[in-house]
Amino acid sequence: MNQNIKKALKIILPLLLGVFLVWYSLSKVSIEEIWVYLQKSDYKWIVFGMFLGLLSHLSRAYRWRFQLEPMGYNIKFGNSVMAVFATYLINYTIPRAGEVARASILTNYEGVPFEKGFGTIVAERIADLIVILGIILVTLFLQFDFIYGFFADKFNPMKIVFGLLALSLMAVIFFRFIKKSKSQFAIKIKNFVNGLIEGALSVFKMKKKWAFIFHTLFIWTMYVLMFYVTSLSIGDLEGISTGAILIGFISASFSIAATNGGIGSYPLAVYAAFSIFGIAQEPSIAFGWIMWTSQTLMVILFGGLSLIYLPIYNRVKKS
Repeated sequence: MNQNIKKALKIILPLLLGVFLVWYSLSKVSIEEIWVYLQKSDYKWIVFGMFLGLLSHLSRAYRWRFQLEPMGYNIKFGNSVMAVFATYLINYTIPRAGEVARASILTNYEGVPFEKGFGTIVAERIADLIVILGIILVTLFLQFDFIYGFFADKFNPMKIVFGLLALSLMAVIFFRFIKKSKSQFAIKIKNFVNGLIEGALSVFKMKKKWAFIFHTLFIWTMYVLMFYVTSLSIGDLEGISTGAILIGFISASFSIAATNGGIGSYPLAVYAAFSIFGIAQEPSIAFGWIMWTSQTLMVILFGGLSLIYLPIYNRVKKS
């Protein structure tokens, strides 16, 4: 396939999927119903959730400096913050283009070679991936009985056990095949896994490794808390369980990768998770839209201001 067509599809398909999912979620709950929930919402919790989201982004910008210092680059905190917000904003238009723009901003205004800046971004994504996998494991441990019971009610328990054993066996066979294979696909998988391991271990070689680990845990704690705090704005979600919050958060987090910034997919992912706990469709989807909209508005505001102010900030600093 032509490379230009591939690039175009990578941009167009997520956008089309997002538009379809927006239509689909609004076919389940009308705009009027969402508006009713929005009018009845307790805005202090929405604003507090946005503040927690802001703290996570500032922490991410500060954490980035720990990765660059060992390479001899002491970047300005202002540039780091604006580059992070620009990343989130640009990712709403072209998937993963924000990471490229973030490294480019560092090259333009701090003189950090693009490949080095981009390498640190990949390493931090690996750290984030490890944390989300940790959250999934903790959730499975805390909610094992409930999750097992939910699937046992819908499927034969023996089939579940057999399915898990079959998946485990397939995984063992797959990784043994990958280990021995010389194909391009196998090499890509091995490079990816090796990159994960190398990226994880590189944290412990960092001069300020404990500060990096603290900020990584802080970032994800803020993510979970902002999800929980925003749920308090909707009366129908009062008393929502910890399990529902964790599974809803995990589901919503993965939805962001499905479409540009989670457009359309975020509310449906929240509803899919909440429905496991018997939470009604209307407040679930309404919460998903309120959660997604509040964080998106913050990104648009600070991301837009960052792109405008970056050249002004750096011109002043140079003069």
